[in-house]
Amino acid sequence: MGNYTGSKALRLGIFSSRVAAITEEMGDVLRRASFSANIKDRLDYSCALFDAKGQLVAQAAHIPVHLGSMAYAMTDLVKIRDWCLGDTLVVNDPFKGGTHLPDVTLIAPVFLESELLGFVANRAHHSDIGSASPGSMPLSSHLDEEGVIIPPTLLAAKGKILDQVFSELTATLGENSRGDFVAQWSANRRGVLRLQELISSFGIAKYLQSVADLNSYASELARASFRKLPNGRYCFEDFLDDDGQGTTDISLKVSIEILDGQIEVDFSGSSEEVKGNINCPVTVTAAATLYVFRCLLPADAPACHGLFERISIVAPEHTLLNASNPSAVAAGNVETSQRIVDLIIGALSLAMPELMPAASQGTMNNLAMGGVSAGAKWSYYETICGGSGAHADDGGLDAMQSHMTNTLNTPIEVLEQNFPLRLRRYQLRKDSGGKGLNSGGVGVVREYEFLEDAQVSLISERRRYSPWGLQAGGSGMPGANFLNEQPIGGKQQIEIRKGDRLRIETPGGGGWGK
Repeated sequence: MGNYTGSKALRLGIFSSRVAAITEEMGDVLRRASFSANIKDRLDYSCALFDAKGQLVAQAAHIPVHLGSMAYAMTDLVKIRDWCLGDTLVVNDPFKGGTHLPDVTLIAPVFLESELLGFVANRAHHSDIGSASPGSMPLSSHLDEEGVIIPPTLLAAKGKILDQVFSELTATLGENSRGDFVAQWSANRRGVLRLQELISSFGIAKYLQSVADLNSYASELARASFRKLPNGRYCFEDFLDDDGQGTTDISLKVSIEILDGQIEVDFSGSSEEVKGNINCPVTVTAAATLYVFRCLLPADAPACHGLFERISIVAPEHTLLNASNPSAVAAGNVETSQRIVDLIIGALSLAMPELMPAASQGTMNNLAMGGVSAGAKWSYYETICGGSGAHADDGGLDAMQSHMTNTLNTPIEVLEQNFPLRLRRYQLRKDSGGKGLNSGGVGVVREYEFLEDAQVSLISERRRYSPWGLQAGGSGMPGANFLNEQPIGGKQQIEIRKGDRLRIETPGGGGWGK
């Protein structure tokens, strides 16, 4: 690759691994110090490093929708204040760099010898962010209904958390929120310390040159990889089931132009923003887009700013994929993001039919719930796995989280020990994958029995539009939801009574080949 051979390539590889290791260690601290099942068991968090301009330097292999959106938005966030050593900024506003309100981001600057040299950041999902609906994933039609909106706010100064800000922030949130915020703060402190140590070992000038070289190498690598893609314009259309507020068959369109290693992804023609909460801030649309093209690059490509310089995104304002404030967006981050991935893969399959997989389950099957048990308030949120799409080399994977999420399922023991729930069934959904030369992966059946009255929010997709197959492969089975054996829609808010049973059957992936 041009000048990046021999000892220089080796040095860059070591440098890339060292900065990425810092983000992995940050994640370990966050997981071990947190209180909620959402963070410590499901691993719904992400960590990354940035340079002084807010451009991505490294990220851990955490949640794609978190990381891509942070990489897209940080350059604007870091410009809003004059940073000081020991600062920590907190934000969850989807229209100021966030994704949806439950994802709360903490950002801290890194100084050495009084010089601002970069930032560390982590984003974690809080199951209670102050919505009237337990789990803070309501069937909302306005951003204010989704919980507490945190504009960019100074949470800590001179290395200490500001008591008044912290108390006001956590006053309306769940009992685990204080511990989870401190865990996020601690993870950033570890990241700051480790990056300072790394820069000291290099020297400031050599560190900055290494970052510049890493970006240059990543850009050259991306250009060489993208130039192998066939030039042309490739278009695709898909549809979301509904928005939970009465709008159905919601169009998603993309036109991808590839020209000598430069790529433009244009979402013009997609639906206008809707009343329901499947709207996307442009940061989420960018995250899904960057994720797909990252998957086309070598596995060892450094995840830094230079990797994405050759991709431009067009998403007209006031549309579903670049929604305006205060549109409801709680499900855009989790549902529409998945379908953007399907959309781009569908378009690229026209250019590279042997390379692209069929559609995966295309949903995160969001289940949020809560109530009062033994006099104490509780809330819980999880996403449920499904089948992934088959491809030319093999069938799809069974019972997997795919694409924009990378979380684990909550172990049954943790679920039943901490919440008034009993899991009656958790099994593969037989024959739900699309048939073909290579069959799609199968989804799962997950059935809950409620031991106390509760409120439940269910936000799921691919209940009407099946995950499609490719190259004459069959579609995967759409998902299905049942309450006490009676079918219910994909987006529901339900008053649950003690003894009720809720069953979620997740979609299978599409098949590949005849």
